[in-house]
Amino acid sequence: MTASLEQEHVKWVHAEMVNKNSKLKLIYVTPEKIAKSKMFMSRLEKAYEARRFTRIAVDEVHCCSHWGHDFRPDYKALGILKRQFPNTALIGLTATATSHVLKDAQKILCVEKCFTFTASFNRPNLYYEVRQKPSNTEDFIEDIVKVINGRYKGQSGIIYCFSQKDSEQVTGSLQKLGIRAGAYHANMEPEDKTKVHRRWSANEIQVVVATVAFGMGIDKPDVRFVIHHSMSKSMENYYQESGRAGRDDTKADCILYYGFGDIFRISSMVVMENVGQQKLYEMVSYCQNISKCRRVLIAQHFDEVWNSEACNKMCDNCCKDISFERKNVTAYCRDLIKILQQAEEMNEKLTPLKLIDSWMGRGAAKLRVAGVVPPTLPREDLEKIIAHFLLQQYLKEDYSFTAYATISYLKTGPKAHLLNNEAHVITMQVKKSTQTYFRIESSQTCHSEGSDKKKEGKNSGNFQKKSANILQQSDTKNTGAKKRKIDDA
Repeated sequence: MTASLEQEHVKWVHAEMVNKNSKLKLIYVTPEKIAKSKMFMSRLEKAYEARRFTRIAVDEVHCCSHWGHDFRPDYKALGILKRQFPNTALIGLTATATSHVLKDAQKILCVEKCFTFTASFNRPNLYYEVRQKPSNTEDFIEDIVKVINGRYKGQSGIIYCFSQKDSEQVTGSLQKLGIRAGAYHANMEPEDKTKVHRRWSANEIQVVVATVAFGMGIDKPDVRFVIHHSMSKSMENYYQESGRAGRDDTKADCILYYGFGDIFRISSMVVMENVGQQKLYEMVSYCQNISKCRRVLIAQHFDEVWNSEACNKMCDNCCKDISFERKNVTAYCRDLIKILQQAEEMNEKLTPLKLIDSWMGRGAAKLRVAGVVPPTLPREDLEKIIAHFLLQQYLKEDYSFTAYATISYLKTGPKAHLLNNEAHVITMQVKKSTQTYFRIESSQTCHSEGSDKKKEGKNSGNFQKKSANILQQSDTKNTGAKKRKIDDA
């Protein structure tokens, strides 16, 4: 029953609900209908008295909880069902809830003493990978096209975008490069959304470029790839969205493009949510991790114990044949705090972009600090270092609200005072420095990274050239290697 139903049909449904001879067995309604329609609740009462109302199913039950990733206020009204109809059986279903969210949902639905059945989070046929998001839009689209035309030629997939605008722009760019793509987002006309879904299901288009609106009822079994143009706003969202790949139990890839700027773009959108920033930072932590099995990281989030050996090299981190070490990055943090403190004294607010520019000795001269030597690392590495300090609470976000936007600025965080102690040390995991710096991969087991040779060459070509030069030059020329100490941190 939806708002678009004609009144005559609504009356027919209401009558059938209490008709003992009716063949009507199931009614699908939104939580909003339960919360706001007194007429519908009165029909349920009469159906209950006639012993016609015997089962309740609550889908996406995590939406009940404030701690869930997709809280909807009207879900909290569903507690009335068990209170009003105590003899009616109730089942709640979700694929993305932590133990804390489940307990909260049980309380809200008035079923604290219920049975709980939990399946493992693990989808053994899915390969998880995080890639650095190219800063240049054309390079980014080119990278996606190479992946689609190479590994997934003619196969179905989904690209998730953060905004409706991104969805339409990426769709247009892919179409210009010969990819059969269609956009899908909440602001489209219902018939247009239905048309895109139908054409994709019939393999008339290869890729749906969508926002999170593309979710309910999407169950195409042969989806070979789910690409995230931007990271999701939470681990629960990511698990749910990436899980639309490989439902036929055949191998499929889940590729997430992680960009520093997306942290603050998404943060500005979720700041008003109850635990929006916390959940976003959990997602950032997943993306920043360069060594731990992706399945272990997902399992930890959903309170499940997982042995990384069971991954079977079905994630990028388990495929890496690289050693790691902890690097002391305390001096970098001290420099950033000096820049932020000076800006605060000048009543200046620094966006993440301005902070990096000042750190690198660029931008407005007044924002630079005497004694802060610009680091020689690539900008990509500096972004990862700042993200690390943000997650560790040495830095924090501060928001400014305008009539048209929410702007994120960076300030000193709650742990910044620890640096007043000269003995305090901050470390960060990085690739261990080696003589050649070459990355070794298994092309047999690590299909998602190893099979895309062009991508590897594009993103690390300069890195490989520098490595070759190091081998040919004398030790006095090795200073270039120092620029890669924080690579992929």
